[in-house]
Amino acid sequence: MIAEHTINPDHWQVTLGSAAVEPIVVEVWRGEVVEATHRVHAVAVADGQIVDSSGDHELSTFFRSSAKPFQALPVVREQPDLSDAEIAVACASHLHRSADQLEPVLRLLQRAGASEADLECGGTSPIEHVCSGKHAAMLLLCAERGWPTQGYRLASHPCQRVLLAGVAAAAEVEPDSMQTAVDGCGVVTYSLTLGRMAHAFSRLEDLEGGRCVADSMRAHPDLIGGDDSPDVDLMRLGDGWVAKYGAEGLLCAARTGVGIALKVEDGAQRALRSALAAFLARLGFETADLANVPVENSRGEVVGELRAR
Repeated sequence: MIAEHTINPDHWQVTLGSAAVEPIVVEVWRGEVVEATHRVHAVAVADGQIVDSSGDHELSTFFRSSAKPFQALPVVREQPDLSDAEIAVACASHLHRSADQLEPVLRLLQRAGASEADLECGGTSPIEHVCSGKHAAMLLLCAERGWPTQGYRLASHPCQRVLLAGVAAAAEVEPDSMQTAVDGCGVVTYSLTLGRMAHAFSRLEDLEGGRCVADSMRAHPDLIGGDDSPDVDLMRLGDGWVAKYGAEGLLCAARTGVGIALKVEDGAQRALRSALAAFLARLGFETADLANVPVENSRGEVVGELRAR
């Protein structure tokens, strides 16, 4: 169980835009030698104020898959009878380990009157793409709004314009202030500061449909990502965490109105778990065995570990 989080009033004096402190450093130990190091920037925000930070909370990076809970909001508002599994897979970077993981994607497509051929996420088998749930939800949004489905992934399409506006509203920034690019699955991705990402997550459950999204993700962490993904393991700790990993070493999460965002400077996902455990412990949250990150060889032997300092 995670301990109840208590607020130290002296810890709430930093506001968005304040000076940065040193990042978290994650060391990769093999035997008694440090083989590599990763610098991790982290920030925690609540009520528009910074609770704590390491590194540069004004670092701008792309939201990538961490934006999925917000991209799911419009279709959740349109379709109040979606199941928890359908909502969760719309927020997921699933690994299609079994037919059960793809079944909610197929249900979303059926609701949209669409098929796998309509998915524009690419790949040999689009239905097995890690983002197929998000794309199926976008097709459903198009069906509900009467928009054409072809090209739904493009920045000029009304689907992407609505999603961009929703992400900007969650982060409380002007839509035109966010630089955009093309994500790994072909849709629009948005550049925000880590502080604004954490701020958006801190507000998720207060947004229309946000509680439903968070509850669905917490109910089905197995759909959100792989067994070794730090967002999945954080939600499995229980007691209220909602979390989503993003490509290039990004992780965003929230609990009880506190939003956090972490970014590994060199994009290495392996440093996230150790950094997350260290940062959450500093905030007063219990982390169970999140900090236990062994280095194994091809024989399954533990030959080292990752440590945050």
